[in-house]
Amino acid sequence: MKLSIVIPVLNSEKTLGDCLAAIAEQTVSRHDYEIVIADAGSTDRTLEIAREAGVDIICPNPLKTGEAGKTAGIEAAHGDIIALVDSDNILPDPLWLARMLAPFEDPEVVATEPIAYTSRPEDPTLTRYFALLGMNDPLCLFTRNYDRVSAVTGKWTGLNVATEDKGDWLKICLSETALPTIGANGFVFRRSLLEGTNWRPYLFDIDILYERIRRDGKVVVAKVKTGIVHLYCAKLGDFVRKQRRRIRDFLFFAQEKQRSYPWDKQRKTGIMLFCLSTVTILPLMVQAMLGYCRRPDRAWLYHVPVCVVTLWVYGWGALSKLLGRRQAPVDRSTWQKE
Repeated sequence: MKLSIVIPVLNSEKTLGDCLAAIAEQTVSRHDYEIVIADAGSTDRTLEIAREAGVDIICPNPLKTGEAGKTAGIEAAHGDIIALVDSDNILPDPLWLARMLAPFEDPEVVATEPIAYTSRPEDPTLTRYFALLGMNDPLCLFTRNYDRVSAVTGKWTGLNVATEDKGDWLKICLSETALPTIGANGFVFRRSLLEGTNWRPYLFDIDILYERIRRDGKVVVAKVKTGIVHLYCAKLGDFVRKQRRRIRDFLFFAQEKQRSYPWDKQRKTGIMLFCLSTVTILPLMVQAMLGYCRRPDRAWLYHVPVCVVTLWVYGWGALSKLLGRRQAPVDRSTWQKE
């Protein structure tokens, strides 16, 4: 079973070294996997770091987005198992890869994903907050469409997903009515999962799963009882920038009809509840207190400002769409990792 680890990059010098160092510490033999870097035109030391670490393949990503980088990397890769690892992901322990690969002994399992985000004591407070929340977008908490353990709810998802406990991992059966946003930050899958799906030139992981479910009726995935570090944001300003990118990219690709997952069917009541809770603040404070009781950390102080930022940025995006403005993705030409 040949494994290809695909890492899209763009000016990732601040995180790529730690990412690659954690991969090098894995117990899986180096002969059993390759590392593929899909570069979107880095102008810092990103490629130098990759070469020093002994990366096997460096390929170009002319379309620059992370989704395009996944496609470019997979096209250059040779493995029949693909691991999508972002440049700001750090594998938390040397057994991570071995544990993520173990469920593939079950022929029904087409993909695996860690069940949680984790963090280190030295990580920025905002990074720890998102790990505790279990998602990078607080709106998902209200729509119940998340896929990592949240200290607010004590669950890995708010959807009713058929689950079988296999010891070190959960065997879950995804369907059209129970499909959380699985597919990023340590998503490992059989290359055959892509067959018959629209994964070029942009690979939207949740769209791939949705298309397979539409075709086959279900998809079986393993949620492995481990975590992954995601150095998502160090400062609130980083989060504002990333939320703007998220909404603008979403509106653009939806406008271009390049998305298949039915985002328009998200729970409208959850969206309304998010808006009401953010305006009134008190429900957010209750959530933060619940999270603090389960996982004490001053990082919960970020819950209210993160929700306020999200409402503000998404509100402007929705207004732009309502006014009929043509959408465009965020320009990556000067993109820098903060």
